[in-house]
Amino acid sequence: MSAVFFPESLEACFDLRRQYGDALIMAGGTDLLVAERKTGSGGRPLVCLERIAALRQIAPGTDGGIVIGAAAPLSAVIRHPLVAERYPLLAMAAATVGGPAIRNMATIGGNICTASPAGDCLPPLYLLEARLELSDGENRRRVPVEAFITGPKKTVLSAGELLTAVHLPPPGEFAIRHFEKVGRRNALAVAVASLAALVRLDEGNRVAEARLAWGSVGPCVVRCPEAEARLTGRPLSEASLREAGEAVRRAVRPIDDIRATAEYRRMLSANLLLRLETP
Repeated sequence: MSAVFFPESLEACFDLRRQYGDALIMAGGTDLLVAERKTGSGGRPLVCLERIAALRQIAPGTDGGIVIGAAAPLSAVIRHPLVAERYPLLAMAAATVGGPAIRNMATIGGNICTASPAGDCLPPLYLLEARLELSDGENRRRVPVEAFITGPKKTVLSAGELLTAVHLPPPGEFAIRHFEKVGRRNALAVAVASLAALVRLDEGNRVAEARLAWGSVGPCVVRCPEAEARLTGRPLSEASLREAGEAVRRAVRPIDDIRATAEYRRMLSANLLLRLETP
């Protein structure tokens, strides 16, 4: 890296982006620095976002939801009372990222922009219908998180744009909020597979709405509308969950890698649903 910059405002940050069009953007750096050690940046400047207060704020949104600055550390997201009370699914997932030291550095925006199929915060953000605010300093736009990520390490960010904030709409009333991540060890592991679930039950304890998303079993987060439909109107019994699981096995597109085989991931994706069984 030829130079490292620490702008203290968004205006200064965008000025740097215009001045150094090939600059790397760092928000936390827990993924970026690892990649840099492997491949190197070829002397590209580095612009760090950690001193821009506007990117670290977490505040109520005007629509009754919440706005999380893209450079908010995951530890701050987990501790924030609005997140803990209204969006516990996101807090659960963020708490599985690395250890405490990593969560103090890693940011929600970094977890999104890395666009890893194993990104722990991504399945909850899909279910919570997150909208991402992108800006180039002059124009702003919002895109759904599922439209933002187009493949492993691929996003719709254009040249000069930054992810500045994550907008979450008001949360629905869900009886079940579940996140589970399976890795090769109990802590500090990249997910072999993960499941995020939001389930609303009716007065008869049958499923009125099911939102399900899996991580690390496809190029992007995988939703399975067929599995959600198979559960709707039925109790969360072992039988209904196993039927939904068959749909999941067909929907996921995992790969073989150093952590697990594709077939193991298919089986795991289906079996994680059994955690949702209610008495």
